[in-house]
Amino acid sequence: MFEDNFLLKNPIAEALYRQYAKDLPIIDYHCHLDPKEIYQDQPFKNITEAWLSGDHYKWRLMRACGIDEEKITGSAADYDKFAAWCQTVPKLIGNPLYTWTHLELQRFFDIDLPINEANTATLWEQCNQKLQQKAFTRRSLIANSRVEIVCTTDDPVDDLYDHQQLRQTEDRFKVLPTFRPDKAIKIGDAHFLPYMTQLAAASNQKIDSYPDLLAALSQRINYFSDNGCRLADHGIDSLTFVDQTDLSADTVFQKALAKQPLSDKEIAVYQTALLIELMKKYHQAGWTMQLHLHAYRNCNQRMYQTLGPDTGYDGINDRPLTRDLQQLLDHVDQTQQLPQIILYSLNPNDYDALVALMGCFQQTGANQLQLGSGWWYNDTRAGMRRQLTAFADGSVLFNFVGMLTDSRSFLSYTRHEYFRRVLCEWLAEIVIRGEAPTDLQQLKPLIENICYHNAAHYFQFRR
Repeated sequence: MFEDNFLLKNPIAEALYRQYAKDLPIIDYHCHLDPKEIYQDQPFKNITEAWLSGDHYKWRLMRACGIDEEKITGSAADYDKFAAWCQTVPKLIGNPLYTWTHLELQRFFDIDLPINEANTATLWEQCNQKLQQKAFTRRSLIANSRVEIVCTTDDPVDDLYDHQQLRQTEDRFKVLPTFRPDKAIKIGDAHFLPYMTQLAAASNQKIDSYPDLLAALSQRINYFSDNGCRLADHGIDSLTFVDQTDLSADTVFQKALAKQPLSDKEIAVYQTALLIELMKKYHQAGWTMQLHLHAYRNCNQRMYQTLGPDTGYDGINDRPLTRDLQQLLDHVDQTQQLPQIILYSLNPNDYDALVALMGCFQQTGANQLQLGSGWWYNDTRAGMRRQLTAFADGSVLFNFVGMLTDSRSFLSYTRHEYFRRVLCEWLAEIVIRGEAPTDLQQLKPLIENICYHNAAHYFQFRR
């Protein structure tokens, strides 16, 4: 379907990709794969499970093409859901899903057929036959993609049993946890009090006060560190910094325990205080903090009530960001306890402001603060190029930690190939304009660092 030089529009791009980028291993430092699925290593039931289960990227496009919800998230037969996707794909030219889906078909299944309605039965049969082979179990798909490290996304209450078992049974790659304490931060949500009970049980201590909460989270940070964790992650859709001396986080916490309603200001006071304390703990642990900013969650409340979260009804937030983020970073910097931080925004209009802001806090190490790769709606060719340009314009792209999958799919590692092709295409254009050396050997460290080495060094995976 795609020739070997797709996206590589000139000999320079082809040479950069083939000589320096193509065969590098992968470090997938942020994804949403289920560690239990990795450990159990079961074959997929069929291509529908492998391709469409939980993939809200595809679900959104199927809805846009008028596919009935019964064939997307409903109880339709798996073959009918797959057929609905095959009907959708030919309409997606220009969308990255058109490229990704065909890349996955070629790279994993060695099938070079267009995905369309006429080929549905053939693709169903050929893909399902291969999915029953040992090379298509969860772990084999990771290993055969030349992945060295997978960082999953895990709640502080997780026991990390599957990570521990994988450490003993899998030597082709490492699966490391990532600390994601969103439920402890969202004090205004209905799940907060039940979650405190879970956290108390996981940390084996009571949580009757805000200091108790900090102690419980500190215990879990230590536990995650003992199990190889090198990153924390926060999904902060809207950041509000409130540093109030007349209202303590413990006062707000006690109101929540008493099931009293909280004002927006009280919620912001608590969340600000907790973020500050967590950042200091991450600095102490030597972790990198990821901030995923400006998603606009659950925009369609009717469908949220019907299907729940992460089903394709999230948008892009366009609220102000820079001032509150500056105040948060500056507050923690006062005591020189800023951890390494990667700033992702779902709104690409934030890129230039984020790059300028992070330059105000660079202190130790190579790009201690990073502009994260094009995320979610931005991991398109245009989105990747925009992120690369913003990073290069305002910071040091040489130090960029590169691509991630941010995916729940075991077939998504072709996104690294896609990114590497885009990177080489983008860099070749700079060479042609006369802004970079024509001696391509001088560009080798830049490409190899972005595609692989920077991530290994930045996150200290090899310490």
